[in-house]
Amino acid sequence: MKIYAISDLHLSFGSNKPMDIFGESWENYLEKILEDWNRKVKDDDIVLIAGDISWAMKIEETKEDFVFLEKLNGKKVIIKGNHDYWWTGISAVRNILPKNIFAIQNDAIKFENVIICGTRGWTVPETNFATAQDEKIFKRELIRMELTLKSAKYLQTNNETIICMIHYPPTNSRRQKSDFTELFENYGVNKVVFGHLHGKKIKTQLYYIQNNIEYYLTACDLVDNKLVQIY
Repeated sequence: MKIYAISDLHLSFGSNKPMDIFGESWENYLEKILEDWNRKVKDDDIVLIAGDISWAMKIEETKEDFVFLEKLNGKKVIIKGNHDYWWTGISAVRNILPKNIFAIQNDAIKFENVIICGTRGWTVPETNFATAQDEKIFKRELIRMELTLKSAKYLQTNNETIICMIHYPPTNSRRQKSDFTELFENYGVNKVVFGHLHGKKIKTQLYYIQNNIEYYLTACDLVDNKLVQIY
């Protein structure tokens, strides 16, 4: 079993919101992802999608997006991103998902000797929070992160690898420790996958190790629309 990761697919089969208006890196990007994905991934492999799955506003508008994902090789595990407005509740989401797609929300899932957990997260401030509302959302996301990590630890019975997905970067631009990274360290997370960042001006590393945890930035335009193998 191999595990790959990617994020920020921004699918729009059920809505008219093409991504190529954001630059050349988005031209024919889905064709590139599909070709790379099905060349690499086998039936027993897993692909993690760390949020911003669909531009749909309502869950019924995601149907064609999930038809596209269902046909891709392997199992898929998804979390909510900041643009996934259609994701209003985990029961509704799971009710419409194909059998080879699994959604995580405040919980975790185990495949063989790997446990996958995650949540959306929120912007980590450079110094202070921009608004009181930002701080409120950040603290709420910390609670959700701890819930998913507790679920992962509950499933960890034989030192299984813990992989955590978070849509937003878990640190500020200077990669200073944050409440999120402290949770990762306290709960023994081995690898973290995140996305959200886009564009040629992004200067952060796509892969780095910090306090013995591997971090992977997998926004599709930054990884040349190719899956990143993380396990």
